[in-house]
Amino acid sequence: MGKVIGIDLGTTNSCVAVLEAGNPVIITNAEGSRTTPSVVAFTNNGERLAGDPAKRQAAVNTGRTVYSIKRQMGNDYHVNIDGKKYSPQEISAIILQKLKKDAENYLGESVTDAVITVPAYFNDSQRQATRDAGRIAGLNVKRIINEPTSAALAYGLDHGESQKILVYDLGGGTFDVSVIEIGDKLIEVLATSGDNHLGGDDFDERITQYLIKEFKRTEKVKIEKDAVALQRVHEAAEKAKKELSQLTETNVNLPFLWNGKGGAKHMDINITRAVFESITADLVKRTEQPVFDALGQAGITAKDIDKVILTGGSVRMPAIQDMVRNITGKEPCRNLNPDECVAAGACIQGGKFSNEIMPGPVNDIILMDVTPLSLSIETIGGVATKLIGRNTPIPTRQSQIFTTAGNFQTSVDIKVFQGERKFTRDNKLLGNFKLTGIKRALAGVPQIEVSFDIDANGIVNVSAKDLGTGKQQQITITSSSNLTEEEIARAEMEARMYESEDALHKEAIDIRNNAEAYLYKIEQAYHGISKKLDKNVRAALKADISELKKRIVKAKPEKITYEQAGGIRQAWDKLIQTVGMAGINV
Repeated sequence: MGKVIGIDLGTTNSCVAVLEAGNPVIITNAEGSRTTPSVVAFTNNGERLAGDPAKRQAAVNTGRTVYSIKRQMGNDYHVNIDGKKYSPQEISAIILQKLKKDAENYLGESVTDAVITVPAYFNDSQRQATRDAGRIAGLNVKRIINEPTSAALAYGLDHGESQKILVYDLGGGTFDVSVIEIGDKLIEVLATSGDNHLGGDDFDERITQYLIKEFKRTEKVKIEKDAVALQRVHEAAEKAKKELSQLTETNVNLPFLWNGKGGAKHMDINITRAVFESITADLVKRTEQPVFDALGQAGITAKDIDKVILTGGSVRMPAIQDMVRNITGKEPCRNLNPDECVAAGACIQGGKFSNEIMPGPVNDIILMDVTPLSLSIETIGGVATKLIGRNTPIPTRQSQIFTTAGNFQTSVDIKVFQGERKFTRDNKLLGNFKLTGIKRALAGVPQIEVSFDIDANGIVNVSAKDLGTGKQQQITITSSSNLTEEEIARAEMEARMYESEDALHKEAIDIRNNAEAYLYKIEQAYHGISKKLDKNVRAALKADISELKKRIVKAKPEKITYEQAGGIRQAWDKLIQTVGMAGINV
């Protein structure tokens, strides 16, 4: 088996790591960064971009650029590009393909296996969707692991002494908090809580709205319907948030933000940290209760916590750090990079699946996680009858005997829900199936055993069995918002097709760029010796240089076709021959 990579598939940024000699190594992407923006764009000529290239062109291509798709995982949501609908799984797969390619370039070998992280509070549909995204990207997802647990795994590798730690994970789009106990070669999650719709994106949006209102107040201009202006303001807001984590004041300066009858308008607004904290105070407050819930579920108080780990880029905000200090009475641990520790932990878990023998404690660590939400079935009156409670250690299996509600009933509908409310109408329907062939009998006589299995990935399997007839029905829960096997197969085929097309496009760009570099060297050499050359050779050189230059100018890098690249290659080869005849050394 080859290397198993660890992927932190984030809302705002993603990260990929691999285990080498028993230690996690963060893989630098093709653009030279250790994290990759979780942004996907579709260009006018049909090319798919992911990461920094997608983010760079967002301001001029707003309608075809996709941000924060992770927030829609497991939902019946689609992005419409050129009349084609893309599911969150398909968009996420493009990001995963980018990370996979960067890992392969780093390792110099093909990568097929991965461990992918998800927020601890992701439900079954969201976990299934993440696994499907991995499949579409050409990855065999060995394990789905919770982000706080992954961070604790990265921490526990070097700090294996017995202790209880609190992991506070505030990413771009989700918030989780987990209480984890690290013992002798054991990392056990005691409880988890969180909010799947709270993250750094919400803080960015507050600054964005503040800037829009200030611009309207000072310049009497509304920019809410100007997509390009809004994108520029949003990018400036994200930058301001990051700067205010280090500075007490920052300036947002966007020249020519608006151009109308009254002339050009420029945004020039100062934001203080005090203003930022005042407009986001309620968001910070929203993270408090999940901390108390996790502590309560674990049966401990803040005094019992030995260490606090902060992970996710948004934890750099001073207001967040102050709040965590006030609740726990502890200074957060600073020896882990919040942007990278989740991917590091994922690759450690990935190392356990590899056949290679690794030094250190990696192979000996046992990881015990929990299910974040209760699982129930619907019984008479729409009551959610729980079979597995939240924060139950996984993997786990629970069974319960039910019966029929009507006389001579020969089938029953099994509806599976996830959530903490008393009635199913307030919880999330994960899926349903029908058990048929029940022996005819009066209501209350048949005995139907319903069993829930949750595997180590948090994926739910449900079975129902009529104990009288032995009839049984079993399914792996897949929500209606997730993809069918046929849809996944189609998306996998398209992903491979576009990956091949992207590789050809990159090859075409490389041919153009290398030919341009060669042309520059030849022109420099030619000007120095042209008078010494034979007249016919000089004429041939000038003609070949002119032809190659013409082909290069016509082939714009972002729109170059394979035919144009072929023409450049031919003109380049011809020039190389003429240069050789002229005896010019390059």
